[in-house]
Amino acid sequence: MLAAHKGEIPFVVLIVPFLIGISLALSFNLAGYQTIIAISFFTLLIGFIALNLLYQLVGLYRYTWVGAVLMHLLILLGGLLCTINYDSRNHATYFEKLPADVLLVKVNSEPQLKNQFLRFTAVAELSSYKGAKRPASGTLLITLIVDSARAHSIGYGDELLIPAKYKPVDGPFNHAEFNYKQYLAHQDIYTQAFLNPRDVVLLNHNAGNPLVAYSLQLRQKLVGQFKTYMHSPEAIAVASTLILGYKAELDNDILQAYSKTGTIHVLSISGAHVAIIFVMIGWLLGFMDRYRYGKIFKAVLTILFIWYYSLLTGLSPAVCRAAVMISLIIIGKTYNRRINTLNILAVSAFAILLFDPFLITDVGFQLSYLAVAALIVFQPIVYRLWDIDNKWLDKLWVFCSASIAIQAITFPLSAYYFHQFPVYFLLTNLFIIIPVEVIMYAGILCLGLAQMGLSVLAKLAGYVLEKSILLMDAGLQFAERSPYASINKIWLTRVEYLLLITALVFLFAILYYKRIVFLKIALICVLVLSISLSFKRIDGLRSNSISFLNLKKYPAILFKQGDRAVLLTNLTDTDKNYRYSIQPYLDSARISELTKLPFNKDVANSFLLKKGNLVCFMNKSLLVLNKDLQYQTFKPQIKMDYLFVTGSPWVSMADVANNYQYQTLIIDADNSNQRLATLQAGQKKNDKKMYVLKRNKSLVIESE
Repeated sequence: MLAAHKGEIPFVVLIVPFLIGISLALSFNLAGYQTIIAISFFTLLIGFIALNLLYQLVGLYRYTWVGAVLMHLLILLGGLLCTINYDSRNHATYFEKLPADVLLVKVNSEPQLKNQFLRFTAVAELSSYKGAKRPASGTLLITLIVDSARAHSIGYGDELLIPAKYKPVDGPFNHAEFNYKQYLAHQDIYTQAFLNPRDVVLLNHNAGNPLVAYSLQLRQKLVGQFKTYMHSPEAIAVASTLILGYKAELDNDILQAYSKTGTIHVLSISGAHVAIIFVMIGWLLGFMDRYRYGKIFKAVLTILFIWYYSLLTGLSPAVCRAAVMISLIIIGKTYNRRINTLNILAVSAFAILLFDPFLITDVGFQLSYLAVAALIVFQPIVYRLWDIDNKWLDKLWVFCSASIAIQAITFPLSAYYFHQFPVYFLLTNLFIIIPVEVIMYAGILCLGLAQMGLSVLAKLAGYVLEKSILLMDAGLQFAERSPYASINKIWLTRVEYLLLITALVFLFAILYYKRIVFLKIALICVLVLSISLSFKRIDGLRSNSISFLNLKKYPAILFKQGDRAVLLTNLTDTDKNYRYSIQPYLDSARISELTKLPFNKDVANSFLLKKGNLVCFMNKSLLVLNKDLQYQTFKPQIKMDYLFVTGSPWVSMADVANNYQYQTLIIDADNSNQRLATLQAGQKKNDKKMYVLKRNKSLVIESE
């Protein structure tokens, strides 16, 4: 739905400077300028109000642009202030700024238990130092090692007394590794604490928001009912995720199948789910339209039910956006108002970002709004490309055009974040249309019947729900395993992403406006993007390097020549450390031919020779100093370019100096703190270079 005039979509126009303000505040540290920004904001606000009051007197109608400029500047500064104020680090009571022995914190998320670790976030309330108490603020991530039943009893809203033992969240140590530090920072979390349950004192239960607490308890109860009336753990996990937004038990293999087939959006409670609920409520309350005030009561009840469902699913950005949009549409239609859907979309974004400006960095938030914007603006353009007379084929084309429009606009963002493109997205999205509706209605029916005590009927609904999920999962897994199911290893820079999204937007503009200037802009973007990708590819094929990866407990060295590589590691490719730290690096380097070997295996090829602990790569040599060599002496000394110490061998710097001649000493992250301290102490008397991987980024050495 394209607007005929910008007056139809005022919030679409006004949200642009607000987004710019938020982005500037997130990109640059502007906390020191908060006072100046606040003074500028209120000065402009007073000027704007004064000019409007004196509109006729000063003849402002002759300079209409003045009001527009002032309004846009006000909104931009408002975005800056909103973001700076939301950042807890800018508050005087932020707990890291206060000296503390212990902290009083309140759990503000649902604790998740995985691999014997209980993780949750908590907001600081009080800081105590030598008996003196001060109010505190800010959120931290807490991880408890689960070794007692007491740890399992911690829930949302509980007040805990914890020792003030926290540290900053580590950033990624290897290239292309997931940036967990940035991920948490986008949620206003900058520190984490690893604690033993016996260090934590539970002071009070259920001190949080009673509405949220009720919602989480009810959701756990409903998940339990799914487990009662269904048998397959896979189906239970998908039903809990798809209907209730509870993702704690979702398997990674299932996530991979949905991701590679372009249907991952199904597992995120979003507008489509809320729309299904809206249609169901509309059908159930349809009888109220016959009464005088029935439409008003129906509208009120529908809005209440939608927001209750939103609360039940955790109030995710996508659900809030959909709830706000549908609420406004219901109000408008109830009072026979004409509503521009694109403007409502902007209103919902404005409201949500005003509450939490950091959500602009959330991938789900970005994909959700892009998808709905594509559905509103670009789907009609695609639909008009093919005029179909057959009624049923036309309905099919409606779904296809929507899927094409959404995938086209969200593809650049998906490629930027997830580095893949689902080839069969059109078929898989068409395939899941009916199963998703059946799953939603069967799931809600199962839960409703269970609440009413009709266990026989609830079991029947649970059977339909389980079989529908298993059928859908089987179809998606078949598509995932099909040849050329997805294009992987797509690594775009931010500039390349912007070029791609700009080219696609102008492609739709060409189809709608039929102007040659839009074609020229799109072609220029494609040309620049192609040149950038080509140079990046050529540079990758020409580069040769040795990469010493930081995997904390496991050594790993990658020898790369062009798009071929040999990886020395004892990890299997199914290990979590391999998948999260090594595989992204291999994909980003576009390695097409990989030889993976454990450290005790030898290899000889055109660019690498390894025999025992000695490795020759191109014109460089490397010796792996591990426990196999810890008591050996060499006369004369062994000469090499790099000496790699791993596995905490019992050696001192004197032993190293007596036995080896090298240019750079590299100490792996798997060495103990004691061995590291010994080697660093001895290094002070040595003029050789040393690089310590522990708590440092991986070392990449380019080779000729």
